[in-house]
Amino acid sequence: MAEHWPGRRVVVTGGSGFLGRFVVAELAARGATDVFVPRSREYDLRDREAIRRMLADARPEVVIHLAAVVGGIGANRENPGRFFYDNAIMGIELIEQARLAGVSKFVTVGTVCSYPKFAPVPFREDDLWEGYPEETNAPYGLAKKMLLVQGQAYRQQYGFNVIHLVPVNLFGPYDNFDPASSHVIPALIRKCVEARDAGAGEVELWGTGSASREFLYVEDAARGIVLAAERYDGEEPVNLGVGHEMSIRELSGAIAAATGYAGAFRWDPSKPDGQPRRALDTSRARERFGFTASIPFEEGLRRTVAWYEGARADTPVSA
Repeated sequence: MAEHWPGRRVVVTGGSGFLGRFVVAELAARGATDVFVPRSREYDLRDREAIRRMLADARPEVVIHLAAVVGGIGANRENPGRFFYDNAIMGIELIEQARLAGVSKFVTVGTVCSYPKFAPVPFREDDLWEGYPEETNAPYGLAKKMLLVQGQAYRQQYGFNVIHLVPVNLFGPYDNFDPASSHVIPALIRKCVEARDAGAGEVELWGTGSASREFLYVEDAARGIVLAAERYDGEEPVNLGVGHEMSIRELSGAIAAATGYAGAFRWDPSKPDGQPRRALDTSRARERFGFTASIPFEEGLRRTVAWYEGARADTPVSA
């Protein structure tokens, strides 16, 4: 598909963020030469007029919508209204204005948080509507799931080519390592590195450690998104993942080994575990546009720890 991207104008919202920078790099590697990344200081994507101005400036044929307000369990619990409103309004207005502007294809990137709390494992796309999401993530997950509904409705009424992808938990370099808002892997890496350097014998972690998660390395996720943008034009949502899960206890052990932390973990069961299990059925992505993850978890974790250690070493210590 090397001929697909040259000369094609593409907008990547959130293109300077964690996932977005890898999507932009993947587009460039596949021949894209006209990629526009709107910055929030210039285009507030919650504002209709700003979106219209951005689309007029970029004149895209394809929009890949990655911009989102996200965070871990703590951030979701503290900001349910903001996480719902910002994520819903950005997507709703972007899809509508892109349709009016004559965009040829719109790629929405949803979230595994949209799945019901007790969905059968592995999660199949057809089970998205079989229950309510896990409570701490529900406002965010439902905001994103409404974009699936909107895309399908717009396809039916207007013939607008909107596709919807559902990635599992992502990790990798440039992730958010802020303890107030980070997801589990960057949070654990930071805790283990700081405990190692301080000579601490114990690290406190939320929950029981029994919950399971599936993790997709960010470069694989970017490749899956670009493949879908090239090859997939269907109305059905498509999972992006690796197809196997691990418990948070297993994850903490892997991160301790990767960071050289030799102490213990103390679990705080008064804090929430979140969704009991997460693992995706990834067959639809393989069948519809040929995507399978290629980077083993251990290699992705090694790269992520190495990046964090390097970024940390390059950050001046304030007086």
